Amino acid sequence: MTPSSDKEDVDPTSEQVLLTFYRRLYPFKQLFKWLNRGPERTEKELRLFPYREFAYTLRNQAYLRYNSYPSDIEMKKHVCLLTPSRFEIGPVYSAQPKDKKTVRSTHFKAEKREVVFDIDMTDYDPIRTCCSEADICKRCWGFIAVAVQVLDKAIRDQFGYNQLLWVYSGRRGIHLWISDKEAFELTDDQRKAMVEYLTVVKNGKEPGKQVNSRFASKDLPPTLKEACQTINESFDELILQDQNCFGSKEGYETLLSLIPDAKVVSRLREKWSDNPGSPSYIKWDEMKDEIKTLEQPARRVMRNAMEDILLQYAYPRLDAEVSKHRNHLLKAPFCIHPKTGRICVPVDPRHVAEFDPAKVPTIGQLLAELDAAGSSNSGREHRDDWQKTSLKPYIDMFDQYANSVQEKQTKMDLSW
Repeated sequence: MTPSSDKEDVDPTSEQVLLTFYRRLYPFKQLFKWLNRGPERTEKELRLFPYREFAYTLRNQAYLRYNSYPSDIEMKKHVCLLTPSRFEIGPVYSAQPKDKKTVRSTHFKAEKREVVFDIDMTDYDPIRTCCSEADICKRCWGFIAVAVQVLDKAIRDQFGYNQLLWVYSGRRGIHLWISDKEAFELTDDQRKAMVEYLTVVKNGKEPGKQVNSRFASKDLPPTLKEACQTINESFDELILQDQNCFGSKEGYETLLSLIPDAKVVSRLREKWSDNPGSPSYIKWDEMKDEIKTLEQPARRVMRNAMEDILLQYAYPRLDAEVSKHRNHLLKAPFCIHPKTGRICVPVDPRHVAEFDPAKVPTIGQLLAELDAAGSSNSGREHRDDWQKTSLKPYIDMFDQYANSVQEKQTKMDLSW
């Protein structure tokens, strides 16, 4: 029997709700396959799961680190006992994390983990106009969608990684897990170099230029030229029309602060002051008209500035600290967000623009679906009950991803 499953009444932090979720819906089997990089193995160096750290936030806000398990079955038993409000995944250590207190500190080191990235909607607060702080809607999800498109392409094309798992955070952002073996084994210095290479926009909260992307030549690197092309495909709809970022005096003054030509700034400010509420797409066209009147090299300087504006408004805003260190913990896929009740589900980067966070399954919805479906496992352990719910396509996606990680690992093992 599931607890009360009215969508509005379900408390996502209640013990009974969490117990039902972990017993009947959470995909422990698929999680094991992914993190162990395949089925259970006998060789220590390839049997990774027992050396993986899990950390739990309990319902009383207590935080338990350095948990580890020999299998997904043992993990599920412990999670059902604890009923944490969420849990996080850490690195693979040189010794089993549960033995940390009995192992010499010199023998307990974080050795491997997926490269992870975190994009948080609050970092777009200086420019988005529909929501702020922890709120998010389909409209401002457009910023996340463009960020995913840019970052996904950059990582695949420039680093050659292709085992990318994008996961909605359950509230206001998205996480990326890169499971390629080469990424899995990067050192902290290599991770730091990677994230610094990919960081173009500072996460500043104040208006003004936050892009640092040009070298002495004043031209963008080819990789950022490609990013600008991707951004430009969505810039008109997202920035100029939907968000109307320059439609207020505050908005257009921020735009003017990014223009390096003082004469152009003066003429545009005079024009826009007469009609401060004119739509952003009109102001953008008026700025382009001003550029057409310039001679070289002033025109080139302004065109460079326009590229920087594209980057500032729509290039991924990364939380660099999440990515730099192997021992950083990140919330596991398929946890319940305690504020929204939404599940942290995978997102297909090819369809990220169509994704709507408001339509993500909530725990209340899932429990209602379980009630409606009934149970064919009376008196026995519930397995794969998620197949009866709207969680199914997301777990199927996750299972396919875990299979791809396993298949690539198996091929690498056979090549040795």
